Amino acid sequence: MGKQKLVVIGNGMAGVRCVQNILNENANLFKITIFGREPHSNYSRIMLSSVLQGETSFDDIVIHPKSWYEENNIQLFSGETVTEIDKDHKCVKTDKLREVSYDKLIIATGSSPIILPLPGSDREGVMSFRTIEDCHRMVEVSKKHKKAVVIGGGLLGLEAARGLLNIGMEVDVVHKSRFLMEKQLDQEASLMLQTELENQGMHFLFEKDTEEIVGGKRVEGIRFKDGDYVETDLVVMAVGVRPNIKLAQKSKIETNKGILVDDFLATRSRDIYAVGECAEHEGMVYGLVKPLYEQGEVLAQHLCGNNPSGYRGTVLSTQLKISGIDVFSVGQFIEDRTSKTIHYQNEWDAVYKKVVFRGNKVIGAVLFGDTRLGPSLLDSIVKQRVIADKDKASLLESPNPSDSFVASLPVSENICTCNSVSKRTIIHTVQQDELTTIEEVKNCTKASSSCGGCKSAVSDLLDYIHSEHFNEGAEQRSSLCHCTSLDEDEIVRQIQLNHLSTLQEVMDALDWKFEKGCSTCRPALEFYLGIIFTEYEMENEHSFLNERMNATLQKDGTYAVTPQFYGGVLDGDQYIKISKVVEKYPRTKVAISSDQNVHILGVREEELEGVWAALDMPLRSFNENMVHVTNTGIGEYSCLCDQDPSLRLSEEIERKTSYLRLPNRIKVGISPCLHKGVDSITKDIGVIRMNQGWEIYVGGSGDKHAQAGELLYVVGMDKKASEIIRGFIEYYRESANYLEPVWRWVNRIGVVHIREALLDEELLNHFLQNLDQHVIQRKHKLTKSLFVQ
Repeated sequence: MGKQKLVVIGNGMAGVRCVQNILNENANLFKITIFGREPHSNYSRIMLSSVLQGETSFDDIVIHPKSWYEENNIQLFSGETVTEIDKDHKCVKTDKLREVSYDKLIIATGSSPIILPLPGSDREGVMSFRTIEDCHRMVEVSKKHKKAVVIGGGLLGLEAARGLLNIGMEVDVVHKSRFLMEKQLDQEASLMLQTELENQGMHFLFEKDTEEIVGGKRVEGIRFKDGDYVETDLVVMAVGVRPNIKLAQKSKIETNKGILVDDFLATRSRDIYAVGECAEHEGMVYGLVKPLYEQGEVLAQHLCGNNPSGYRGTVLSTQLKISGIDVFSVGQFIEDRTSKTIHYQNEWDAVYKKVVFRGNKVIGAVLFGDTRLGPSLLDSIVKQRVIADKDKASLLESPNPSDSFVASLPVSENICTCNSVSKRTIIHTVQQDELTTIEEVKNCTKASSSCGGCKSAVSDLLDYIHSEHFNEGAEQRSSLCHCTSLDEDEIVRQIQLNHLSTLQEVMDALDWKFEKGCSTCRPALEFYLGIIFTEYEMENEHSFLNERMNATLQKDGTYAVTPQFYGGVLDGDQYIKISKVVEKYPRTKVAISSDQNVHILGVREEELEGVWAALDMPLRSFNENMVHVTNTGIGEYSCLCDQDPSLRLSEEIERKTSYLRLPNRIKVGISPCLHKGVDSITKDIGVIRMNQGWEIYVGGSGDKHAQAGELLYVVGMDKKASEIIRGFIEYYRESANYLEPVWRWVNRIGVVHIREALLDEELLNHFLQNLDQHVIQRKHKLTKSLFVQ
């Protein structure tokens, strides 16, 4: 089959981010065409205020340059507007008389600035603040005129006013309400913001309702309904935006405030989707970057057939830096009769903090001046954390760098969700390039360069990195053992470069201090040689004697024999054979371990031959670093969920990874449902059945480094789940250090990188072929080998 045709209407942040996610999921699925009304490549609209203020250039806010479209074979029609969607013939038509057909269509038309229908609003010098062209027009006006009025005391209006001040204009901000940013701040924080901005030179006119824009051809002033009048040479309307749904309405695609979409961003018209500010989900239209990017990620997974769990909405938070002033708000920050608050205010340092509780849970917060608590408060709201009464007041305390929220995050966790910048990336870049400011971190990593919501988290992390408590620097690699000064990566590199194919060749060529090595380096070297040269492992297999003649020595001098049961299920014939062994050798005992394997214990050495002969079934070794699969739903009588899918998947994973030799033991927990899901996500690989699909978690640990795994993938088909799990196991086998636990490998490599590797079909097939080949070769050898005492 050829590629499907995907058309995207809108070249803004939401639509293009969705396309980028599609390319990450499956770059070969679609032939992509993008239409953009503006004559530019994709840029960050929320950074326009920085361009206006002269802090940065347009080139600096471009997210995807023209070369990106070319490299990904995307056809971009910039400066061209789609005027019609023909749903019957599945094509779009443009203002340049172009027709392009589609198999799938994404509408990402964003929003349009609201222009108040005032008398005189069409006069020269009246404009909105929405595009880079608007910025250029304001700069040109400032060269000839000096007085500006901004209508709107919200975020956009204040950013426009700050930019106009920076380019030398006098600015009045007209606001209909009594307080600035009343949708994001409470009254106290708003008054503090007003004071700070007035000190910077802004002048505010509150509770003003504009009646008319006065002038001839060009604007000369504004008259208000109360009779007041103010002179001006420029009027910037920043009173809000509305979803741009005209095209959808014309095409009879169902709309309300925005284009109506479901959890997978599908409209009610076949094969047509909508993302971003034009989309309405569960009655909400979002205008912030984070939810728009989350929508794009869900839609990309859905279009690529990866069955995401669906978009569930976003807890809205606002993290802003207005004219050098930090403000943060989240949730329900206006108290009512059902809530209680704690406050902190320091007028001398211009710091204000308020946290709103309902019962023992945080439901909202406002921070002004010091916003370092923002990420932890947002985390508490999203995860519905219960806060004890004695701990509530401590939420207002600014943490020491080592006790901050970001200090406690795993290094693989994203600090900037908009641009997928992890804590590890920031730490590495700060140390490597000796960065000291948030601006430097933003320029080098793109963290906080989109919505700005992570600025306080980046600031906290920067403080933590430069504090005396920081201990998460670049890992210092130590030598493999006392026999050599080389670390494992260098040893593997030398083996490959010099084609060292035996243990002795390695020790001789790399100047081993002790001729025969030691108990640390010998098994590690044998493992690496087996990975690099498959024939080495086949010729030097010692630990697994024979698939039907194998036992594990116990402390009391007897042996344990473990029959191989795939998926923890045994049939009647196997049950009878085990029973006969116990009858024939009454000193033996049968035990079922927590990982659902049956062990015959207490077998004497002289009885092994007879036990093996009586069993006559494959046996497994528990001294090996192998894959161990557990079905976590078995035995949970209170759960009536269907066990069969998880049993089938358990059996398939175990069959297809038998005989696989690994750097360390891998525990796989497969749960038929959420009821026992917690038992799975603390395994190296945790798999949970969800809504006819599977959630796959990796990097969990149940030992002293206890941690839950991170979500790697959501997949609908059993076959695809098996492939992703086996691909992950093989990637670990090929790239982990000897005895390196899976959780440490995941933290070191990064779950985002692992996900991208497994989403590459060519790479995934490579891993699966290598795994299958290794299993077949090793099984062939072991099934033919003879027992050697």
